[in-house]
Amino acid sequence: MIKGAIFDVDGTLLDSMEIWENAGARYLRSIGKVPEENLSEILYPMTMAEGAAYVKERYCLTVPLDVIIQGVLDAVRDFYFYEARLKTGVKEFLAVMRERGILMAAATASSREHVEAAFRRLGIDGYFGRIFTCAEVGAGKRYPLIYERAAGYLGAKPGEILVFEDVLYAVETAKGAGFHTVGVYDRFSAGETDKIKSLADVYAREFTKELAEHLCGR
Repeated sequence: MIKGAIFDVDGTLLDSMEIWENAGARYLRSIGKVPEENLSEILYPMTMAEGAAYVKERYCLTVPLDVIIQGVLDAVRDFYFYEARLKTGVKEFLAVMRERGILMAAATASSREHVEAAFRRLGIDGYFGRIFTCAEVGAGKRYPLIYERAAGYLGAKPGEILVFEDVLYAVETAKGAGFHTVGVYDRFSAGETDKIKSLADVYAREFTKELAEHLCGR
């Protein structure tokens, strides 16, 4: 019997993965620069400091690296505070889960400040008893610690908890730790769709009331 649910945030509850693709471009536009079309591909493998150094040299910026880094971080923050949208059907889905007595927590690699602001603005903050972040638990989602901490809060065993994730490695981690997994479609991880479908216990193209009713009956 399902007693609890743990939801990833970016790409699962929020249609927010785009900010990690274009934060650098947003920063450049904010200071009047035109970013190159493939900037996200160039910056993707770099650390924040390496990316700032590249942007400084490529676009002939005179400000210090820490100012560039802060500018990018501000672009990310503004996105969560003012722009990030819910995935289709999320609010109605969460309402059904709560009506069925399912306790819920969020587990995210994003910052607490950003997620809490987005949840408040979008009206879903009241559905989650707690938000767990990778930074606060001390491990990313290639390790099961964040799910285990959330399970402890929910007061249920992994086999009594649903974990909703949109990327393959997180589904692999949760399933390997004994949780029931729900793979959620996101356009930014579409290349992993077939693998996620084959691994997850349930796969969802979108959130619906019917899906919530089905999962609550597991």
